[in-house]
Amino acid sequence: MTPLSIGIKDARQRKSSPTAPEMLSSAPIDPENRLTSALVIIPARMAATRLPEKPLADIAGKPMIVRVLEQARNADIGPVTVACDDARIAEAVRDHGGSAVMTRPDHESGSDRIFEAAALIDPDARHGVVLNLQGDVPLIEPAALRAAFDPLGDPAVDIGTIMTEIRTAEGRVDPSYVKAVATPLGGARHRALYFTRATAPSGDGPLYQHIGVYAYRRRALERFVALPPSPLELREKLEQLRALEAGMRIDVSLVGSAPMDVNTPQDLERVRKIFEAL
Repeated sequence: MTPLSIGIKDARQRKSSPTAPEMLSSAPIDPENRLTSALVIIPARMAATRLPEKPLADIAGKPMIVRVLEQARNADIGPVTVACDDARIAEAVRDHGGSAVMTRPDHESGSDRIFEAAALIDPDARHGVVLNLQGDVPLIEPAALRAAFDPLGDPAVDIGTIMTEIRTAEGRVDPSYVKAVATPLGGARHRALYFTRATAPSGDGPLYQHIGVYAYRRRALERFVALPPSPLELREKLEQLRALEAGMRIDVSLVGSAPMDVNTPQDLERVRKIFEAL
């Protein structure tokens, strides 16, 4: 049985909880434990040109955003909230026992949206880490989310993320496969030196595809969203370069595979067939 199928069965077995409050409990928390769990936030918006109303697209009887929410819960690294710009998304999440918070519709990026959401639902910063999970990856494995969180065990790391080896010749040259140029630190952990749409690094050896799941230290997220877009960020159209250009440290965990994101009706049909087969 695959980790994905285990996670989905766990979600089916879990009792639906009552509608979660928009703000986390104010019960005291031990400061030493602030990095043992993350506040997981899934930014979601309705505006999608290739797949209208994408968060609400049905996948085996549940909206896509709920499928992503269930996998985030199965990662078991902290409370999960959907940060959305449309009441229909919030209603769908709450109808399935999830937590949602409304955010401004004019955010430039998911990072800006999760920053607003974190301040709304955890104003006392009880959680020292905020994990940003895209809302269009219903096949994300819980272990991949935990892998993004793991690098923050090193206090020198500002942001944790994940990557996987590119195993096709087409992927090595495809600019839609964002390459992580990173140096190994031991085990699955690497330190990011650069991210690019080009084929890099050159020479013999593996290439790695970056997967856009980010675990931010709270102070790092606050600093990141306050920075202006950087020159290399604008050139490559890769937001994470803003952090590197500002001297922030990003460490990357190597995972076994990349989750398929859903951007088109064809992607949606492929994902539906996978869920129906589980």
